[in-house]
Amino acid sequence: MNFETFDDSYVDRLRARDAATEGHFVRYFGELMTLKLRSRVRTSEAMDEVKQETFLRVLTLVRSADGVQQAERLGPLVNAICNHVLLEQYRASQRVSGLDDAAAEQLLEVRPNALSVVITSDTRRVVRQVLDELKERDQRVLRAVFLEERDKDEVCREFGVEREYLRVLLHRAKGSFRTKYLKLVEMKPAKNLRQA
Repeated sequence: MNFETFDDSYVDRLRARDAATEGHFVRYFGELMTLKLRSRVRTSEAMDEVKQETFLRVLTLVRSADGVQQAERLGPLVNAICNHVLLEQYRASQRVSGLDDAAAEQLLEVRPNALSVVITSDTRRVVRQVLDELKERDQRVLRAVFLEERDKDEVCREFGVEREYLRVLLHRAKGSFRTKYLKLVEMKPAKNLRQA
């Protein structure tokens, strides 16, 4: 399965009810949700209910006044809404079968699901790529503080700076990172509609 990124034009086409884009959206996220739900729901009918409700809520949100503000976050949004719908389904079955909240929570698998693994690995890849494009000093300070989570006093000693100046270095490095990250995300068109 090819994993995709999404841009503003893709979301705009969804908002405009473009049939080809909607078809791609349903196929792509339907496949991911099937992987996620396969071990979590008992019947294919229940799986279809969760998927349909998730699609309905996501498309309603996309077409709302505020809509989706960050197109690149479409994948995590679908995943979060799917999780909510799944939990609601568990709670609804509790009312029917007497399942308590603690038991329903245990039914939710805590291992990462296929969609979150894809999103996490894609995010890591993009972060690594952006870090590699930064100046060496910016790379080192961001890695030390955020990735390695080292003690800031230790980082200050390594860089030969006071804590106040470390804040300046971090601010500059984060600004450079943000600029390059946004540029990279904007340049990555959704590999959309290849299957449409």
